[in-house]
Amino acid sequence: MYEDKTLVCKECGKEFVFTAGEQEFYAEKGFQNEPQRCKACRDARKNAARAPREYFPIVCAACGREDRVPFEPKANKPVYCSECFAKMNEKG
Repeated sequence: MYEDKTLVCKECGKEFVFTAGEQEFYAEKGFQNEPQRCKACRDARKNAARAPREYFPIVCAACGREDRVPFEPKANKPVYCSECFAKMNEKG
């Protein structure tokens, strides 16, 4: 029913393929317009809109190693490095 289409990105001017599968997905979601940007330009646009993630330094409560976490730790709760946290989750 759908056939691949070659479109031109309005951001960078490069050609990109709007695949039959993507067209079917757009139709299922009720999207009326074809994409105007290639995947690389869409991704760059999304990432530019996001604020950079802030990391906070911690000392692991299990092994004492210094690490960083993407949330502000609370003084009354233990915080673990990524390795110790993963080990604790494996044990269930």
